[in-house]
Amino acid sequence: MSNTTAVTEQFADLSATTLLRFATAGSVDDGKSTLVGRLLHDSKSVLTDQLEAVERASAGRGADAPDLALLTDGLRAEREQGITIDVAYRYFATPRRRFILADTPGHVQYTRNMVTGASTADLAVVLVDARNGVIEQTRRHAAVAALLRVPHVVLAVNKMDLVAYDERVFARIAEEFTAYAAELGVPEITAIPISALAGDNVVEPSSNMDWYGGPTVLEHLETVPVSHDLATCHARFPVQYVIRPQTAEHPDYRGYAGQIAAGAFRVGESVTVLPSGRSSKIAGIDLLGEAVDVAWTPQSITLLLEDDIDIARGDLIVPSADVPPSTQDIQATVCHVADAPLSVGQRVLLKHTTRTVKAIVKEIPSRLTLDDLSQHPAPGRLVANDIGRVLVRTAEPLALDAYADSRRTGSFLLIDPADGTTLAAGMAGTAFAAPDSDEAAAAAPAPAPADDEGWDF
Repeated sequence: MSNTTAVTEQFADLSATTLLRFATAGSVDDGKSTLVGRLLHDSKSVLTDQLEAVERASAGRGADAPDLALLTDGLRAEREQGITIDVAYRYFATPRRRFILADTPGHVQYTRNMVTGASTADLAVVLVDARNGVIEQTRRHAAVAALLRVPHVVLAVNKMDLVAYDERVFARIAEEFTAYAAELGVPEITAIPISALAGDNVVEPSSNMDWYGGPTVLEHLETVPVSHDLATCHARFPVQYVIRPQTAEHPDYRGYAGQIAAGAFRVGESVTVLPSGRSSKIAGIDLLGEAVDVAWTPQSITLLLEDDIDIARGDLIVPSADVPPSTQDIQATVCHVADAPLSVGQRVLLKHTTRTVKAIVKEIPSRLTLDDLSQHPAPGRLVANDIGRVLVRTAEPLALDAYADSRRTGSFLLIDPADGTTLAAGMAGTAFAAPDSDEAAAAAPAPAPADDEGWDF
């Protein structure tokens, strides 16, 4: 077997089957942190000193048994209030798969944190208290998962021990949530009855719910398919760094390094460099010091082209047969994450993959109310945790895919040019229907006047 073949097969396995990014979400006191703690504890992913620290902290609070929620509630404010505030990332592995877990807050005022945690997730676990059923915050989390195009959603009906493990309670909640999430466009929903506190159906099957024949939470996480359909995905390679060693050994080496954002690239393939529009062919692909014939997302590689082209960080290399259109007017859905509002006429920086350009918020046609998915036309501005439609005008043309086609190359950030604060996370294209354009235009405030300092596009 050649080195090229060995490296290719190794990374095919790693990228397609062994890593799952998932996020947890749920209302306050639904037991989210306890579920994560139970998952880590029962899968033997907790170090001895970590468990001892949790045992000491639990004893100090008068608990008879270790409070597994403390494994993820790391901030002092979280432990004091008994809620999750920040996004807590945890890394663990089983013999079947590696995991990156984002434990996101459940309180309504931290909806933006759930957006952060779920933005890169392949799967979202939404918890529901069996005693309360589907509530407003549950619907909000389902809507966020749908907007972010999370491909798999698990409904974990928790605290089944407090409803006597009643199958009818579980069936009613599962039916209601599944109908709502399907209406939002969530492609796959799996409902699992659990008790995070007792460990039922988290890692081990529950003897208390013999009426349930589906997988445990861990079993589903280990087996849910996570792969990239390279045959239909738009291949995109944002250039991060230009490598020119100019040494005696490599006097003419010119490579373009970065991480493949989507799709696959092959030696001999015709490619186009944006925004210049110059074309060439791939002369070689270097992966971990080895030459390979093909590479795909999310591998980090160095591309070598047959022609010397002026290429810099922020340029985008794409197949010549699949060049995305460029535009300066970007319509998108944005999740506002900053404390300061985002207003019509505001000057921002727009960061797309490795490229950052100046931009102006020209319109905010609508704001989405997640509680009932209604729309408030022409709000004029968005505040923290708001999700709304925007029209942004950029100083230079950008090649964005629709977010529905590619979560990586269809997303961007809006940044405050004064201090570098992230203002909003954007998803190009139509994620939800905008209100009537005439009505929105009539109600919209006039954009702030632009000056002559390069911001009037």
